[in-house]
Parts: sequence; structure tokens; C-alpha cells
Amino acid sequence: MNEFALLLAATLSAGTVLAIAGLGLLINERAGVLNLGAEGMMLVAAIAGFATSVHTGNDWIAFAAGAGAGALMAAAFGVLVIWLNTNQYATGLALSLFGAGFSAFVGIRYTQEKLAERPKFEIPGLADIPFVGPAFFKHHPMVYLTIALMLALAWFLYRSRAGLVLRAVGESPESAHALGYPVRRIRLLAVMAGGALCGLAGAYLSVIYTPLWVEGMTAGKGWIALALTTFATWRPARVLMGAYLFVGVTMLQFHLQGEGVQLPSQLLTALPYLATIVVLVLISRNPAWIRANMPASIGKPFFPGS
Repeated sequence: MNEFALLLAATLSAGTVLAIAGLGLLINERAGVLNLGAEGMMLVAAIAGFATSVHTGNDWIAFAAGAGAGALMAAAFGVLVIWLNTNQYATGLALSLFGAGFSAFVGIRYTQEKLAERPKFEIPGLADIPFVGPAFFKHHPMVYLTIALMLALAWFLYRSRAGLVLRAVGESPESAHALGYPVRRIRLLAVMAGGALCGLAGAYLSVIYTPLWVEGMTAGKGWIALALTTFATWRPARVLMGAYLFVGVTMLQFHLQGEGVQLPSQLLTALPYLATIVVLVLISRNPAWIRANMPASIGKPFFPGS
């Protein structure tokens, strides 16, 4: 039971990275913008957050730096695709490639840096409960803030007027424009908000989860976060569950390797990605279901007055 509690704890901690990034990309896509640059934004934010933590010793300032770096890159992407009408797919891929190269260049001097020992967090009283305490109540506050973020985003999208406007922009920007809403500004704000969350995910990865800087340390997590939005059919709660499901499979393969399971290590390492592919294939078997949930104007440019 203790090993199972540790497995759950590792799943919650590692799943936070994917959950935050997935929620950010969900905001983008709900506004009708597809950003394939999540991997690059997360890498730049990871080095920005790590460098800030090295120089200030304050994790929360590091999170702010990571979020700011992600928002800045997303703003550049937004200007290109929303105002200059560049192709969203090509621009997103370019952003991802730029982020990978730029973070590797900037991070050269930080590869040998080490952060101070991270403080231990636990909720007094609850952390001492057998099994439940180690599994759920000894995490960094960002884990709990991620769950709160999911709830807040769900409320925003489905219970607030601003969320209704955002969804309308993603479904029919022409109709939203006809009603007088500034579609392009709304999309830019949504892209920047999504970029800030991707940046926060990258900073959490390098400052709390690892904590260190290694070139390419996201290891495809940005692409997995993109897949999560489709897996979740663009619903915040399902993004959170999908993130924990994927990471749970990842943690399970580590556990199996530790238990000496006689399977090729390459197969165990590939299990999470195979699980993602299988889930996406199963979802894709019902195109009508995806079309019913997918924002109608996702990936489509909008030209005011056309």
C-alpha cells in the first residue's frame, strides 16, 4: 500500500506539468487558434524560470518569469497568425523549433547550476493520515493550484459571460464580429493566456519537479499536452484526468522496471506514448463525436470585413 501511495504521489506531481500546459492550450483552441509551439514555449520558460530561481532563490518569482516568457512568445505567435494571417501550423512549428534552439543557447551556462534544496510541503494533520497523507497531502502548492485552475477555467468557460464570448469567437468569429466583439484582440489575449500557462508548466518542470536545467528537458511534453486537448474533447476536467492518466502509465513503467519485470526497457519507456496513440485512435473512430465537441473555427484565420 505504501508503494501504491508513492505511485499516486508521483503521478500527481509529474502530471501537473501536462495539466497546466494542456489547460493553456485548451484556452487557445477554444478561441479558435491552434498553437503547435507549446514545446518551444515550455523550453524557453523552463530556462527562464530556472535562471531566475538561480539568481533570486525565489520559486514564485521564477514561476512569474516562466509565465512571462511563455506569454511573450505566445504574443509574437499571436501577432503573426492573427494580424499578419500567417499559417497557424507552420508558425507554431517554427515557434517550437525556435524555442528549442534558443533555450539550448541561453541555457549553456546553467547546465552545471544547482538549486538549493527544495523545502518539503505538507498539509498539517492530513499529511499524517496513513496512505492518504503520503499520496495526496504532501505536494507542492502548485499541484493544488492546478486543480483550482481547472475548476476556475471550467467556471469561466461555462458559467461566465466572458467565457461565452470566448467560445463564440472559437465557434463563429464572423457572428461574434457582427455583434461588435473585437475578435482578434480576444484571440490574442487567449493566446497569451495559454502561453503563460505553458510557460508556468515549463518553469514548474525545471524549478520544482527536476529541479535542474537540461537541454530539451521537456522531452515531448508539449506535444503530449496538444494531444490531451483532443483526448479531453476540449473539456478542462478531462484535460486534468488525461494528464494524470498519461503520467500514471509513465510512473507505472518506472515501477515495473524497479520491480524487475522482465520486459525490454525500450518497450516500457514507450508505454505512455503507445497509450496516447491508442486513446487517440479510439476517439477518432467516431468523427461525429469529435466534430460535436471541437471548436468549429479552430485553425481557421479570420479576416474582419471579409
